[in-house]
Amino acid sequence: MRSRHILSAASALTMGFALVLSSAPAAVAAPAKPAPSMLEALQRDLHLSAEQAELRLINEARLGKLEGKVRTDLGASFGGSWLSGDTANSLTVATADAAKVPAIIAGGAKAQLVTRSLGDLTALKDKLDAAAAPQTVPVYYVDVKTNSVVVETRDQAAAEAFVAAAGVDKSAVRFVATSEQPVPFYNIRGGDAYYIGGGRCSVGFAITRGTTNGFVTAGHCGNVGNSTTGYNQVAQGTFQGSSFPGNDYAWVATNANWVSTPTIAGTSANVAGSTAQVVGGSICRSGSTTGWHCGTVQQIGTSVTYSQGTVSGVTRTNVCAEPGDSGGGWISGTQAQGVTSGGSGNCSSGGTTYFQPVNEILSVYGLTLTTSGGGGGGSTCSGYASTSSGTVSSGGNVYSAQFSASAGTHRLCLDGPNGVDFDLYLQRLSGSTWTNVASGTSSAPDEAFTYNGSAGTYRYRVHAYSGSGSFTLAYTRP
Repeated sequence: MRSRHILSAASALTMGFALVLSSAPAAVAAPAKPAPSMLEALQRDLHLSAEQAELRLINEARLGKLEGKVRTDLGASFGGSWLSGDTANSLTVATADAAKVPAIIAGGAKAQLVTRSLGDLTALKDKLDAAAAPQTVPVYYVDVKTNSVVVETRDQAAAEAFVAAAGVDKSAVRFVATSEQPVPFYNIRGGDAYYIGGGRCSVGFAITRGTTNGFVTAGHCGNVGNSTTGYNQVAQGTFQGSSFPGNDYAWVATNANWVSTPTIAGTSANVAGSTAQVVGGSICRSGSTTGWHCGTVQQIGTSVTYSQGTVSGVTRTNVCAEPGDSGGGWISGTQAQGVTSGGSGNCSSGGTTYFQPVNEILSVYGLTLTTSGGGGGGSTCSGYASTSSGTVSSGGNVYSAQFSASAGTHRLCLDGPNGVDFDLYLQRLSGSTWTNVASGTSSAPDEAFTYNGSAGTYRYRVHAYSGSGSFTLAYTRP
């Protein structure tokens, strides 16, 4: 195991029901109500009321969809985007093409004309990644709000020399003085502790690879071949892949005594997918040292220089963390975001923490995120009592026949084709009106959720927010 002088802790087809095609547009529904513990953490860490915390999540879901569409429409002229306001009620989209401004405004977002596209800025940062960052340059990143590359440094001259050696135009760079010196945090349920020799880290998210269960975590927590024990000190698994520095991710295959679940320690929140959060959006993390803490996404695609080397492609946040939280899972609403890498500060005075995006880890190692169904995480809809299929056109809806259900839990999963945005709703008949009682509305093709409801008359609705194609719907009724 690599040596650590970093922070260490403790030394859906044949339908089973009729489908009706409708092209009538429908209002965007609010996302499923989040776990109470997540709302409490949002209130505490973002200084929000309960109403503001719930409204913020609703706004993020709504504006997140808008952002995805605008990003696609702008193409190469896209300059980045960010949410603002206590309740994230405002989306700003930057563009390097003045002709695109009216379309952005007409779509419901604010527009900002910039000199450099996000592609331009990313290319500049890529040059920095190819150079050797000195220890006095702990962090650098693309800052879409200022349309520049920010280099944080404890030595201005060294930072300027680093930028010059990388061949980056100094006029595109903002140098920011900092006293920060990030270090990796040492630390099959997200956020639980696990042990590697004398060190402790935190489980990120449960995954599967074929028939093997396991979890993703931080790469600095262990090397390939290192054995782990769980939070209960029972033999757990072995590191199968690990990358650090450069990246900071790894995955552990567990033995047959450990079962992957979509749950997060300390909360009733379940993982439903892995749609990435937007800059300015709220985000929460779970770690075995400090539990739940929340904040907002500040920058995406950041590079951080630890004493062991530079880690690129991490997301910068204003969430606190402490030793042992390393590897723990980050989540926005029901969407997995990444695993804790490192940072500075603590949860008493506050701090800055970086996480490695989970979708990269899943892609590199061919892993499947364990979710409460599909939910955009790449999972198929398996383990449900019934399945059915159909086809829906962009902007259209497909409804199931109504059915009577007893009181209890509804489990639903929608599996759509790649490249589309399909949403799934559970509706209940109230008098003569159908009301959405639960939904999956991520920007991915797949959705999944559960709903504990009273006895009544229900139906399912599949909506093609964008794109057309066939889908599979799986469900278990109470």
